[in-house]
Formats: sequence, structure tokens, C-alpha cells
Amino acid sequence: MSRYQQEFQHATQTPETFWAEQAKRIPWFTPPTTILSYDDQQHARWFGDGEMNISHAALDYHVEQGRGEQPAIYWDSPVTQKKATITYSEMRDRVAYFAGGLQALGVEKGDRVVIYMPMIPEALVAMFACARLGAIHSVVFGGFAPHELAVRIEDAQPKVVVAASCGVEVNKVLPYKPIIDQAIELSDHKPDACVVYQREEHLAELGEGDHDWAALVEKAPYAECVPVKGTDPLYVLYTSGTTGKPKGVVRDTAGYAVALAYSMDVIYDVEPGDVFFSASDVGWVVGHSYIVYAPLLRGCTTVVYEGKPVKTPDAGAFWRLIEEYKVKSFFTAPTAFRAIKKEDPDAKLLEQYDISSLKNLYLAGERLDPPTFHWLDDLLDVPVIDHWWQTETGWPIAANLPGLEPMPTKAGSATVPVPGFDVQILDRDGEQAQAMEQGSVVIKQPMPPGSLVGVWGDPQRFHSAYMAAFPGYYLTGDGGYFDEDGYLFIMGRTDDVINVAGHRLSTGEMEEVVGAHPAVAECAVIGIHDELKGQLPVGLVIPKDGFDGDEATLEKELIARVRDQIGPIACFKQVLVVNRLPKTRSGKILRKLLRNIADGKEFGVPSTIDDPTSLEDVHGAMRDRSVGASDKATPV
Repeated sequence: MSRYQQEFQHATQTPETFWAEQAKRIPWFTPPTTILSYDDQQHARWFGDGEMNISHAALDYHVEQGRGEQPAIYWDSPVTQKKATITYSEMRDRVAYFAGGLQALGVEKGDRVVIYMPMIPEALVAMFACARLGAIHSVVFGGFAPHELAVRIEDAQPKVVVAASCGVEVNKVLPYKPIIDQAIELSDHKPDACVVYQREEHLAELGEGDHDWAALVEKAPYAECVPVKGTDPLYVLYTSGTTGKPKGVVRDTAGYAVALAYSMDVIYDVEPGDVFFSASDVGWVVGHSYIVYAPLLRGCTTVVYEGKPVKTPDAGAFWRLIEEYKVKSFFTAPTAFRAIKKEDPDAKLLEQYDISSLKNLYLAGERLDPPTFHWLDDLLDVPVIDHWWQTETGWPIAANLPGLEPMPTKAGSATVPVPGFDVQILDRDGEQAQAMEQGSVVIKQPMPPGSLVGVWGDPQRFHSAYMAAFPGYYLTGDGGYFDEDGYLFIMGRTDDVINVAGHRLSTGEMEEVVGAHPAVAECAVIGIHDELKGQLPVGLVIPKDGFDGDEATLEKELIARVRDQIGPIACFKQVLVVNRLPKTRSGKILRKLLRNIADGKEFGVPSTIDDPTSLEDVHGAMRDRSVGASDKATPV
């Protein structure tokens, strides 16, 4: 057997032994003797009697090991024209004193703290400070609307809210304090205090119950790390796009730390002292796992970037960062590179930079379409690794594993299941699918360390949402298949499979065909209601910058491509050329929202949307072309 097969078999057949070995990767106050146990609903819990603190493991421990003067954080903010380097010693002290400030406000082990901040070092300080005290943090993406922040405050019931005075974007400053004040007013739960980090770009007016970050820290005591049990919660993270009662994913402490430390070795292939750059946000799971916790657990330097892939100042921003900080592993979403490809299709800006430090490029957060994969694969001399995971799992489910055994890549595939994730494909009857046969992607229990351990305040919802559909399995909600080589292909959410006249067709497959056209920068294919055939596919495409062709001709060419490569059975007959597609801030196209508009339903502007005006563009284009019942769709 290959090294990968041996490791996967070890993790699958003897998970307790395997994860007991991996637990040695992190420093414990009290090493665990109970590796795997189960809760009342027979969901796995890991390292229950071990004691540790993730702030100690990621900061104090490295200082003790002689890494105190090594940079822990490179902060780079083109939107404010500022940069900073923070060593492990400096980061430990900042965290300890801010934790002391939170203690002075009454925050104790088990209390919740909501953090509402942009991509600044203080966001990481606040997260680690909560962890240092054994308090549970809930980071809400800076800029979320008051109502969305309010429902999270009401659900988590924080003792304290920690915020920055503002967020800074391209040519725009967004004051945060009015949003927080309105959210607290809307919420039935009222936090005891609000701590505000004042940024020079906008100073917030403080009122009763508000505390200035700098003043609080100045008089705060130095807080030591509070030992917590391995199964104690570290954070609650609300999944994007929630409506009504939010779904707060609960992450434990030790299982998460062990899984992240393992992933940094076998998946991301980095050693202590290496520089790791994840171009995400601390408000998302990628930010939690691979900006904040994993790099510092591994003893790496993490790049915290307050900017965009384009416009700050141009489509060469990522290349500049890789050169300047000598980044070894880089992780972002495919949509970021589609934006870069749109503005700089020939990658002329790359020629200005030396990115020889880069050894691996990682993409996740949405399906990596083959055209983007091939563009990057042709452009770069490093492996382009598509990997797949979810907010709920906390770390990758499937990936190429250069730190264990590098494998050939296949466009459209996330390669193989990571050891610990027993991924299977089930048909509608719960039977195992054959190779090349699409079905529901599930993970056989027990779930490995690092996976969610519940939904905050609603244990029944955790079971019904994830474990009830196929007893003994976790339902990912994605559809896909294994090929004959055991490579996993994720074709999108199961609701992205459409039924055209009784034929089940993947919109992801159609997107591959449409996106491969040389004039297309980005695309989405959605299924809309049709009285005769049940559903029909409609394509929405953004042409590359500089496209000067005829839109009608482009539409005919795309329709012909789908007909040739998938067949007339797809009934792909309509393409809309648009300027923008509505996306979340993490880069996912809001396909369900597009379907609702096309089907004539009421639609709201979700809190996670990056550019609300993109909805107006798409709605207008649909109305002009009489797509479905879009003329009856009304914003609410």
C-alpha cells in the first residue's frame, strides 16, 4: 500500500489509536487518556479528559521553545497604507493583557464574547484572548447588517461585544458603532459591555457601557491561560446565509487543535518558521482555521491581509504579497482568481514579481472550475490543489496531500478523502453508489476531531440537519462521485442538481462547459421552473475584460457547446450576459437567490452578500429577457 493508503486505513479502522498519535502534535497541560467517547446521540467527542488551552499551544508554547522573536503575524493593509510585524512574544503579551481586560469586565470560562472586527491584528488578539480565558468567541463578519448581528447576539447571548470603530474598504470607510448600537437595540439580550478598538480612519463615539480598547488594556492585569477540557467549546460560528434562527456551529477545543496541527503537516506541507497566507476573513471558517489558529499552532508566520485580490491596487496584489513575505503555501477561493483572470487574463502583472518561495497553491470555498484550474496550472510552476471542506467540518475533507504523499491532480477533483474522513457516495435508497455514479456525499461516523460538535443551544437541530437523513452518516449536502481511481469529484450542492424532463443533470457540469469558452471570465448555471419539463437551465456569464464580441453570437456559441458536450437532453437554450454575479463575501455565488428571482419569488438581500447592486443587475437582465417568472420577483 502507498503511504496515503496506509494512513487512511489506520485512521478509518483504528481511529482511537490514530488520533492518539496525532494528539502528540500539540502541548497538553494534562494529556488525554480517553481519546474517543460519544454523547447521548452517539456523536463522537474527542480527548474528553485532556486539558489544554489553544492560546497557550499557539503562542506561549512557541515562546517557551525559543520562537519568541519570530514573526507570528505580518499585517498588510493596502486600504489604509499600513503594515505591521508582530512577533510571537509580542502577540502573547497583547493577548494576555487584553484577556486581563476582558476579565476585568467579568468575562469568565464559558461566557460568550461576540467579535465584530475587520482584518486587523486586534481581531486575532481578541479571539486568542477569549480562548485564553476559556470564554467562547463568536466572530461576526465586520459589516454585517444590524438585524443579522442582532440575531447572533440574541442567540449567543454574549457578556461582551468586542468591535473596531470602523472597517475600511476601497474608497470607503464603514463606521461599525452605529451598527452595533442598533443591533443591541434590536436584540432582547443586552451585553454587559462593548469594547471598541479605535482606528484612525474613524473614531467612534463611546457611550454608557462602552470601553476604549487602549484604555482597558493599559490598566489590565496579565492573564494566564485557563486550562480547559478537550471537549469544552472554543467558538460558535454562524453559517453564512442563515435566515430566521441562525445556525451556530459549535467547535470544541482539543479536537480542533489536533486536527489543525495534523492538516498543516500532511495537507499544507509547512514547517515551523514557514510563512502561510490564507486570503480570507476571520469572519469565515477559513479565517478561523487557517489565518488564526492553524498557522500559529504549527509555529508558522500568518499573513493577515486587509485588501482584495483586485483593486488594491490591482490584480497583482497576491503576487506582491507572496514575494514580499516569502509565502510558502497560499490558500484562497477560486472566485479570487476568476476576478484576477478577468482583469489580467494573460497574467502580465505576475511578470513583475518573484514568487519562487511558493511551493503549493490551495483553493477551496466553492468548486474549482476546470477553466480556472487550467489557467493557474499553465501559469504556475507549483501544484494547484483543489480541496473541499465545510464550515461544519472545520478542516479539509478531501485534498491532495503533499506533506504525506503528493498525487497527480485532476481538473474538477478535490483528489482523495483526508485520513479521518471516511467519505462515501450513497444513492437515494442509502445504497453505495458505483464508481462514476453520482449521489449524496456522506461521511461515515465517527466524525474525526475538529468537526462540529453541535448547533449552539439546539442539540436536536444538529442531529436533524446533519445525521438523520442517513443513519450512521454525516450528510454533507453536496452531490458528487468517485472515479475509477478513487478520486472524489464534488459537483455542487445537491440542490444544484436539476431535473429536466425526468433527467437529473448537474449544473456544475454545464458550468464547466460554459466556463471553458475563451471569452468567459465567470459563469453560473441555475435551474428555473418550467411547466412542461419541470426545470430548465439558464446560464449567466461575465465576459473577460476587453471582450468586444457580439453578445448574441457568444450566447449561440455557448448553447452549441453545451449541446455538443452534454447533449440536447440538457435543454440549455438561454444565456444572459451580466456585469456581476451576486456572491457572498467569501466568494460563493448565491445560486439559490438567483433561482428565487427567476422563479418569481420574493427575495431579500442577504447579510452575506458582497455587492447588493449585483442583484439589481441580474434581476434587470432576467426581466429584460423574460427569464422564467422574474418579472414577478419582488425584493423584500
